[in-house]
Amino acid sequence: MKALHGQYRLGDLCAAFGVSRSGYHRWRTARPCARARKDAQLAEQLRALHQESRGTYGRPRLTIALRRRGQRLSAKRVARLMRRLGLRGVQRGRFRPQTTESRHENTIAPNRLAEQAPPAAPDQVWVADITYIPTTEGWLYVAGVLDRCSRRLLGLAMSARLDTALPEAALRQALLRRGRPKGVLHHSDRGIQYTSAQYRQILRQHHCEASMSRRANCYDNAHMESFWGTLKAELLAGRTFATRAQARLAIFEYVEVFYNRTRLHSALGYLSPVDFENKLN
Repeated sequence: MKALHGQYRLGDLCAAFGVSRSGYHRWRTARPCARARKDAQLAEQLRALHQESRGTYGRPRLTIALRRRGQRLSAKRVARLMRRLGLRGVQRGRFRPQTTESRHENTIAPNRLAEQAPPAAPDQVWVADITYIPTTEGWLYVAGVLDRCSRRLLGLAMSARLDTALPEAALRQALLRRGRPKGVLHHSDRGIQYTSAQYRQILRQHHCEASMSRRANCYDNAHMESFWGTLKAELLAGRTFATRAQARLAIFEYVEVFYNRTRLHSALGYLSPVDFENKLN
């Protein structure tokens, strides 16, 4: 009716819509109700939080983030406001298992991880794996070492070559960052990089116990596979890197600035890995 006011007489419009002139004027001059004002305030905070999350947070994490800012609201209200604002979280694709070529003569460690209860503290169990990122220049191979308790990525190495030096660099970084702890259970797949004499020697030197997944069973290393899935969904979806250098910088920044220190992890009670470790200490 308001949009038609300039084209038709007010009296005709009121008659057509079945309202009185006085009722229309009260509606025009009325202040928004308390709920509408609150929705406007929440919408502003939702936009800011969604932007801070790099457009990755959906309803559950945005609801938790708002509640931690002192807002008392339901998840349904957040969902309604998100629809109104056109905000969406990152949707992870279906998990596609990728197995490692393990046809070699190197020594295979048993799956000791399957025998243990979930770790109660950091630096009890580390999981390691390698993935690959496409760029216009070619593949960028990425090796990581993750603390299974806190989900913090401790070691990160990237290279254009897939050789033993790549996961070695990630492992050495994790050991240095943690002050070379002893007695860590190190779990990986049966790939030739992890079964090499050089890699096993590093584990022995630092009193780490080797554990490896069953043949062609990536679910034995599900926590590391889950991390790669998160990284690719939140950082790489719909994005193409022209060079390996660009991909390196983006991955490093995502891990060290966002994932480890800021991103809310559902398995950690919606704390970031760093905040979860600080809470344990």
